[in-house]
Amino acid sequence: MNDKLSFGLFAILLSTVALSSNAHSADYKWKIRGAISNIDPTSSPGSIFNQTAPVTIDDAWGVTGTISYFYTPNIAFDVLVGLPPEHKINVAGNEVAKTKHLPPIFSVQYHFLPNEKLQPYVGLGLNYTYFFNDRLYSGDKFDLSDSFGWAGQIGVDYQLNPQWSVGTDIRYADIKTDVKVNGEKVGSVDVDPTVYSLNIGYRF
Repeated sequence: MNDKLSFGLFAILLSTVALSSNAHSADYKWKIRGAISNIDPTSSPGSIFNQTAPVTIDDAWGVTGTISYFYTPNIAFDVLVGLPPEHKINVAGNEVAKTKHLPPIFSVQYHFLPNEKLQPYVGLGLNYTYFFNDRLYSGDKFDLSDSFGWAGQIGVDYQLNPQWSVGTDIRYADIKTDVKVNGEKVGSVDVDPTVYSLNIGYRF
């Protein structure tokens, strides 16, 4: 191989590396994240059966994911999905029931520094929560109603390169459900979880 050809190949290689390193994550419109999340309901969510029996709901770990579309480098539309976590329900300190729920959250996010390594953002949106596999240990029929509410989020991503990132975020969701036993409403519960997540993201 002659010197001119070798120099030409070397120049092409350098140009390719330079173009790659100068690319910004904002050049990619879509982002997916996979996360491990802790779903932690409020410590005093309500009362059922009678007004003197406080209800608490245990926290749970789960696998979540998000799909985001960047309408502009700063503004993204985000959907949170996940495998349904199972929560144990306690009345007056005694475990009496358990339930699972699907908690999709739809948010509009604002990303403050889309071209930096460290990219903080906030989000505001709506959540819809579907409860299922409700079980009361006494054997009575137990139902929790679906819920609509608002949701907020703060988070930060660290860009490893223009496509891959690691990050963390905290979400709060307004969730209130009516409780029925054998078809009769016996109270309501403010679940209102805070969701703490560690994630890996990929933009494309």
